[in-house]
Amino acid sequence: MITIDLNSMSLSELKELQREVNKAVATFEDRKKREALALLEEQARQLGFSIAELTGAKVSRIRAPAVAKYVNPADRSDTWSGRGRKPRWFAEAIESGATPESLAV
Repeated sequence: MITIDLNSMSLSELKELQREVNKAVATFEDRKKREALALLEEQARQLGFSIAELTGAKVSRIRAPAVAKYVNPADRSDTWSGRGRKPRWFAEAIESGATPESLAV
């Protein structure tokens, strides 16, 4: 056990010690969880598995960037992939009689 003579410390030293203790307390559980996870991952790897395979957790996939499918006729650098909310220029072009095929890249 660490013994510290608090009475011999200045106020700034006590406040610094308090900040360090608060930080250590706040991160203690996270550090222990990471250590446990690393240990479990190593054991699973030795057995030829991953943690995701053993727990049935879904492996997150990174989605590829969307490819432009439509182009703004007024500004060819302005494109839309067809995902998400329709851009104003697309909706206005459709309302004025354009077809999605005519706006295709």
